[in-house]
Amino acid sequence: MGALDRIEEIIAYVEQAKAVPMSRACKVDRAEMIAMLEELQNELPGDLRRAEAMLQERDKIIDAGEREAERIIAEGESEHARLVSRHEITVSAEHEGNRIVTEARGEAQRLRDEVDEYVDTTLANFEQFLHRALSGVERGRDKMHTLREIGTFTPQQEQFEEEKPLPQI
Repeated sequence: MGALDRIEEIIAYVEQAKAVPMSRACKVDRAEMIAMLEELQNELPGDLRRAEAMLQERDKIIDAGEREAERIIAEGESEHARLVSRHEITVSAEHEGNRIVTEARGEAQRLRDEVDEYVDTTLANFEQFLHRALSGVERGRDKMHTLREIGTFTPQQEQFEEEKPLPQI
């Protein structure tokens, strides 16, 4: 289960919590809520590592595209030099060599554009995922603070809080 699924699970858990009569507050099992939030906290670094791996993969794709472009350009220049060396087709060879170099540069640019578009799309998707995850966490924290502020905790609950402090997230 991914971090986004965890957030949705926490939201559903809070939404399904038993309502306190005559208030907007609800009752949730503290240990279960903490366990859910700790699972989410443990999953986020993995998602960040995957994003970093995607960036490294993007760099590899760009490097491979540049190497291929250089190879194509070198091949074009080599072909160009070979054709120019022939005396009777010198003019034709210059045109063909220039065409190959231009084509190679165009192909290299096309590859760069495709890689950039792929990376941009992937990063945009990951940015949306992170934004949704952070929004879910903010909503959960806001709900917890609201519950605390409107006084839904009983003295027994407050005593329990003193005995077991919440982990820092």
